[in-house]
Amino acid sequence: MKKNMRTLPVYAVFALICAAVIFPVLIAVLLPFRGNDELRATLDPLTGSDGSYSSFGIVAQYPTLDNFRDLLIFTPDFYKVFWNSVLIVVSILVFQLLVAIPSAWAFARFDFRGKKLLFDLYVIFMLVPFQVTMLSDHIILDRLGLLNTRLAVIIPAVFSTFPVFLIYRGFADIPRDIADSARIDGANEWEVLRYIGLPLGRSGILSCVVICFLDMWNMVEQPLAFIQDKALYPLSIYLPMLDMGLGALMLAAAVITLIPAAFVFIIGQDHLEQGIIASALKE
Repeated sequence: MKKNMRTLPVYAVFALICAAVIFPVLIAVLLPFRGNDELRATLDPLTGSDGSYSSFGIVAQYPTLDNFRDLLIFTPDFYKVFWNSVLIVVSILVFQLLVAIPSAWAFARFDFRGKKLLFDLYVIFMLVPFQVTMLSDHIILDRLGLLNTRLAVIIPAVFSTFPVFLIYRGFADIPRDIADSARIDGANEWEVLRYIGLPLGRSGILSCVVICFLDMWNMVEQPLAFIQDKALYPLSIYLPMLDMGLGALMLAAAVITLIPAAFVFIIGQDHLEQGIIASALKE
């Protein structure tokens, strides 16, 4: 009983933090199901200067799907930017894995001169913010003639060092005896990676997919820096560009944008936790 009483304040603090985090998301999810009159009572005070306060009730008086209908049927631009997001994110994930998996396997399984220094450089590059490399990336992409294309966003992200760091730990935990036995039986290095490394390092790979998907799905700076054509913008740029007069469409689009990210997170939650825990362990 005394132990429970001591931990009660801790739970109360965490409950308050969770409520502060969840409440804005809850508002964003509930608002699109309201009619125009209810939405005006909530949104108009935010854009006006009459000193009135925005009102919000948890339960809508007249729930409706009209906002989603207007978005999905009468707003063709939404499909264009949604496709841009899907194309960019899927392309980045596929090529990131093609680059990161062999790199992580080499760091985890091979011993070569300068290995620790090179891996430390990978970690340092992972911590470098986008603003530091934005100008150099812009110059290179301009020389290659890739500015204002989807490839301007895809190519720099493909060679990110962060996926290598996430996948590396899963490969490093594989017992060397298993891989050595496969080599003795005649398997080459690619076969060892395919039949041993990928299945046993699955948690690290899937956690990489989940984290990178969430990161790329919500990216803003890269498209703004490298793309000028609004027809190529992803969803993460499209939503802030909507006028407050289109608040109903903005809220409906925000909910639909949230669905893929929530779906990927829920499916990969267990692997994400395992991958993060494994990446945090020291050798």
